[in-house]
Amino acid sequence: MGEEEWARYWQHEQLPGIDLLRARYVRHSFPRHSHEGYVFGAVSGGVEDVVLPDRTVHAAPGSVVMLNPEVPHSARAGVPEGWAYSTLYPSADVVAEIAAETTALRGTVGFAEVEVADPQGARMIREVHRAAEEGNALAADSVLRILVARLLRRYGSSLPARPPRSAGFRNAARARDVLESRMAEPPSLDELAGELGTSPFALLRAFKQQYGMPPHTWLTNARVRRARALLDLGTAPADAAAAVGFTDQPHLNRHFTRIVGVPPGAYQRSRRERGVVPLAEEPAFSPTRTPPARTGASPSRTSGVAAPGGAVRKNVQDRAEPFTVRS
Repeated sequence: MGEEEWARYWQHEQLPGIDLLRARYVRHSFPRHSHEGYVFGAVSGGVEDVVLPDRTVHAAPGSVVMLNPEVPHSARAGVPEGWAYSTLYPSADVVAEIAAETTALRGTVGFAEVEVADPQGARMIREVHRAAEEGNALAADSVLRILVARLLRRYGSSLPARPPRSAGFRNAARARDVLESRMAEPPSLDELAGELGTSPFALLRAFKQQYGMPPHTWLTNARVRRARALLDLGTAPADAAAAVGFTDQPHLNRHFTRIVGVPPGAYQRSRRERGVVPLAEEPAFSPTRTPPARTGASPSRTSGVAAPGGAVRKNVQDRAEPFTVRS
């Protein structure tokens, strides 16, 4: 396969509240961003570097990456040949429901560890993908719930309540509300600070401390989130770009692809398609050298989802396509 990159970001119509991504990235890197829900990822080849505010974790085959909602992070290849992985994005409501049914955890649940050596958990993440791609929603939903319950019992805890906010934190929250309400035409940092009765540098420090990224980076992430919601409703990408404040559709394409991992057109098609969908043959991960794996597990091949001869699956919304990203 060389350095070909491909990605498949989709939903199964019978698995509400769950997004799925399988991809192979080499040159592509994800800028600082966050997710509204949880992230559970399993690398099947290569190494993914997940960059957090305080450290970088190196996810190799046999490990599971767990991210809580709104945790700022970026990601990039940890070895020259890149990485291939399967990722689940369950909503906060889905995880809270499973936690209430299967654990004694109360309040908002989360994970203190970002990366753990858990080959069985990694296999289960791939099993959810495989079952969904085969149109077996019962199996996919069952394995997903068993997986999340297992991760919660092993690594989960109730997240501590946030301490009372200082004036700086309150200004950061107010600034976020202003940026959300005026996303298409946001104020400058100086104008925003003036509206809030503080200085630009004080606001910049407080905002970054509260949300893990400066206001302009947070705004780009928020614009992509809102664009995703508009695309889900059937809005054309060009109209979504204008609605959220991007200069034009190429501007949306660039930021959307960098943050979500697929172009907006491919993302929208995955929401629109129903029933029987032909799936392209997925290339296997073929590194030029064996990447390090601290767990001792060897890189596994990412399974193809189309049978030889171009067979199709039922009840799958999906589109795989190679793409080039300017990072």
